[in-house]
Amino acid sequence: MKSFFHFLSEAQSQASMQAKKLNLKSDGHGGWLDTRGKFVATTEDGKLKFVDKKKAKTDDEPDAKRKTAQAQTQTNKVQKPQKETQPKTEKTSETEDQKSGDGETITVAFGRFNPPTVGHGKLLSASKKASVGGDLKVYPSRTQDPKKNPLDPDMKISFMKKMFPDFKENIVNDDDMKSIFNVLTTAGEEGYRNVNIIVGSDRQAEFENLATKYNGDLYNFDNIRVISAGVRDADAEGVEGMSASKMRKAVVDGDFESFRRGTPKELDDGDTQALFDAVRQGMNVKKMKKESYELWEIAPRYDQRTLRERYLTGDLFKIGDIVENLNTGLIGKVMRRGTNYLICVTEQDNMFKSWIRDVMEAVQNYPGPSGVPSKQREIGTATNRDYAMRMTGTNSIKNFINKYKVK
Repeated sequence: MKSFFHFLSEAQSQASMQAKKLNLKSDGHGGWLDTRGKFVATTEDGKLKFVDKKKAKTDDEPDAKRKTAQAQTQTNKVQKPQKETQPKTEKTSETEDQKSGDGETITVAFGRFNPPTVGHGKLLSASKKASVGGDLKVYPSRTQDPKKNPLDPDMKISFMKKMFPDFKENIVNDDDMKSIFNVLTTAGEEGYRNVNIIVGSDRQAEFENLATKYNGDLYNFDNIRVISAGVRDADAEGVEGMSASKMRKAVVDGDFESFRRGTPKELDDGDTQALFDAVRQGMNVKKMKKESYELWEIAPRYDQRTLRERYLTGDLFKIGDIVENLNTGLIGKVMRRGTNYLICVTEQDNMFKSWIRDVMEAVQNYPGPSGVPSKQREIGTATNRDYAMRMTGTNSIKNFINKYKVK
């Protein structure tokens, strides 16, 4: 027979294992704190029980108030003819899944936006439509590298708010939102019961499988809906065919006119030129010649033949390599190489599958073109001075000032 202490230790270990997967920390008294230090769960029956503030608020409503609401509903049904009641019930059901009550549903969009394009405006419009007046948050990814993510998060978000002023308050700049799992876990911690995830049509299946697979493990939602923002044709002209890959290719080719067509009218010519120069600086393309990068490196969707050749010869994505999914932001170790896909596992033992065109070698703590992270570019600091000098090509200005300053 098991002793009481054996049962207690067994229950604590189960809760600890579950909390470890969710990146929760113990408060030492059976409670658990999230990454922001908020109390989110307790240990009950050997498992984590999450504190749902909104649910608790509903359960605490007085019985008299509930009975009054029920009586009012019954009165309305009696007073209105049957023919008028039926159409209103159908109309309500059309939006019930999207809104599901005041403040209970959040609509999120997670993407690289590197650089942001006029095509991303279509994604944001679809997000606004799906939110039906509810909460909407847009999370740009945090990855930066010279090939596929030339803009650092702060600069990228700054341009996004200029390009999409209607969504200025919805775009979130949060260092902790590195992957779709971080976004969903945070939404669950904030008390949302339902979530809408807005993605491009070519990524709908990937997000749907991934998000629903870990529901009940990493987060707990009553409903998860992955909604397509519309079909995107890479060969089409205009908004439907615009992508960040085309924009990066235009920068490498020195084609400002094509780059300009990929930005919305809200961005004037001066800001568009600044965005063009920022992408060029981030990609380290000094002379803007096509041979600076091979096409499959900066835009793998437009050169899948070369990408596949490099993959089959074993030059890319070997077993044990650390890679990042460009769509979801998940970083993991390659465990299996398929014909044109990879099976990877994160540090938290979460498995995900990616097409080779949707992954890149993980870049840890890439400092960007300035040589320092964006947080170290604060005004008045030596790192900010070094950044400004490098951007303007005045590396000798410090020595010049020291030489001729008045003593």
